[in-house]
Amino acid sequence: MDIKFQGYDEDRYDFHHREKKEKRRKLFIKLLFWIISIPVTVTLAILFCSLLIAKTKVTNNSMEPTLSKDDHILINTLSYRIGDPKRFDVIVFEKGDVDHSMYDLKRIYGLPGETIQIKDGLIYINGKEIKDEAGDVETVLGGIAADPVKLGENEYFVLADNRNDSEDSRFAGFGTVKRKNIIGKAWIRTNKFGFVNSMKIKKTEEQTK
Repeated sequence: MDIKFQGYDEDRYDFHHREKKEKRRKLFIKLLFWIISIPVTVTLAILFCSLLIAKTKVTNNSMEPTLSKDDHILINTLSYRIGDPKRFDVIVFEKGDVDHSMYDLKRIYGLPGETIQIKDGLIYINGKEIKDEAGDVETVLGGIAADPVKLGENEYFVLADNRNDSEDSRFAGFGTVKRKNIIGKAWIRTNKFGFVNSMKIKKTEEQTK
């Protein structure tokens, strides 16, 4: 015959039962955590990528030999949200003020507020000669920069690496690039993997071997 004492709580004193309940509770919390965290993580990753990365395709040969027509490029769109474009950066920009206009790629030489001039095949910034990232390429045509060009506070003077077979800021119809039209910094070439900023250096080294 079973005898129960008054005030006896079976659940309270069934330690095995309480342990199982605690394990189930912890398992439920872990499961709930993963159910919530996975979609949040995916959403944040998508948002981060959309803010950091865009992509484009090179449509001409103006940046040869650094970049070739049909190269696929990832654009670092975050870089210029937290800092300013620098000299010799290869930038991706809209060619006009019209939304969804074509993207182009060129290399920055003149920065806002500077005076640039191209004379006797050499490039001068504020009257001082600077190196040419395009390598041993004489800039045959100075264009509008044959005379000193003073840049506005939001203007960048860009040149192509394929200097003598393309249009860039030397041409009045092309003009300078406005800060608001810069999409980002050309970052990675994906079809033949390489970091854009270092590819020119590598090619120049290979050519001298």
